[in-house]
Amino acid sequence: MISLNFMTGEDPLSLDRIRAVLTRLEDTIIFGLIERAQFAHNPRIYQKGAFKELFDLGFSGSWLEWFLKETETFHAKARSPDELPFTTGLPEPVLPPLSFPKILFPNNINANPSILSFYTRAIVPRITHRATIALAAQKRAKGIVGDDEFEDDGNYGSSATLDIEVLQSISKRVHYGKFVSESKFMSDPAAFIPHIIKPNREALEKLITKPEVERRLLLRLQKKAATYAQDVQVNQDADLTATSANGNGNVPNGVANGGGKPSSASAKIDVDGVVDLYESYIIPLTKEVEVEYLLHRLDGLSQDEIDALLAISKPKAEPEAQSS
Repeated sequence: MISLNFMTGEDPLSLDRIRAVLTRLEDTIIFGLIERAQFAHNPRIYQKGAFKELFDLGFSGSWLEWFLKETETFHAKARSPDELPFTTGLPEPVLPPLSFPKILFPNNINANPSILSFYTRAIVPRITHRATIALAAQKRAKGIVGDDEFEDDGNYGSSATLDIEVLQSISKRVHYGKFVSESKFMSDPAAFIPHIIKPNREALEKLITKPEVERRLLLRLQKKAATYAQDVQVNQDADLTATSANGNGNVPNGVANGGGKPSSASAKIDVDGVVDLYESYIIPLTKEVEVEYLLHRLDGLSQDEIDALLAISKPKAEPEAQSS
């Protein structure tokens, strides 16, 4: 199995490794969205100044921004080289940093402000729609009607905690575009350098875009989301424990082979909403990160260093990387 550990000696820019990271992040993001979808929208936690309690603490941002600050203050003490914070002014690590191998060209590209904006404004309202509607029905049954029946279930802590998990996963996924760009650049510098020297964003985007790879990604994502969104149960006869058979601790026949059939699915999330998150937001933003990284890939290099890169020949056989 390909490791995500940068200290294992594996090539961090290998296409197999990058592909494995991006595929695992799909699972992390989908599961995070499913968990967040169990709570209502709770828009108050995204509004600056909505909590007097935070003002009393000297914080003027939103509840989510405060949660991010507190969480990332702790995480900053052991920050990973492939993660970027949403918060500024974080403390230095408590322990001396590990000597990670130099992987990426120095850059300060950070798409987190855009990620935070589209997630809170476009994604959360969509994935929490069902929970919000169910909440409204419950409130009406208790005589709560009008504006008070919608959106807010009071689970501010749980909602923000899950938001942070999803945001950090999306951020890692988007910024992994830098690894994709570096891998593709180093595989054939001569194809990129002319469009970097004479900045041509459109040409660079064409070099990194693989429409068929994107199509397969979205199909895989749709299938995963549809599968993970199901509540799978087995029938009562098959749902046996090892000790309820003959008292011998053996697993009953059929159970070891997955006895029982899945019940009809009760989707826990808007599957199309998950796909749209990738198609309309994650993929385009990842491309922006990739192109921006490439545009600065030659910053500070001498002509001799650029000539040395131009001399690198492209391998004859090269597997496709996930460009988005």
